[in-house]
Amino acid sequence: MANRGPSYGLSREVQQKIDRQYDPELEQVLVRWILAQCGGDGGSAVAQPAPGRDGFQQWLKDGTVLCRLINSLHPRGQAPVAKIQASAMAFKQMEQISQFLQAAERYGIAATDIFQTVDLWEGKNMACVQRTLMNLGSLAVAKSDGLFVGDPNWFPKKSQENRRVFSEDKLKEGQSVIGLQMGTNRGASQAGMTGYGMPRQIL
Repeated sequence: MANRGPSYGLSREVQQKIDRQYDPELEQVLVRWILAQCGGDGGSAVAQPAPGRDGFQQWLKDGTVLCRLINSLHPRGQAPVAKIQASAMAFKQMEQISQFLQAAERYGIAATDIFQTVDLWEGKNMACVQRTLMNLGSLAVAKSDGLFVGDPNWFPKKSQENRRVFSEDKLKEGQSVIGLQMGTNRGASQAGMTGYGMPRQIL
């Protein structure tokens, strides 16, 4: 983890609750995808991380793996992160994480689905890091641009827009229909009703 002392009391409880959201099975899926996407299966681009939350965090912490990942989702020559270099300096690592986050937002990930730099660098919320990467994988599959590498079934399918266009005649037709919220007048009749003021005949 980072150079932080142990937390106590309420902050410790909150951190434990966040840590419990981390999904070891999702970690395995994400590692397999990142290795495949970055060409790491041949052992050339990205090394395999140590298993577990801390190993996953250390693997991604310097930002180089993340930058290679986002670059691999763009056509050659259009990589959003121009310079990727491993560095032991904290500010350099955080800068590379930040570059990944900006590129992910431009790629189409909603700002609300993106983790904060400290979530990863300090290991404060690795579950949030997982969610961002899962959303990135889902979006890459949905784009169907041939740049996604791996099994599309690793990620949930993103819903896509299904725009419908109606003609003017069809729209006018809909204006004469009584909405079901207003009830219905079908089958209504006055059969069996008696006039006002007349007693009802009970047989």
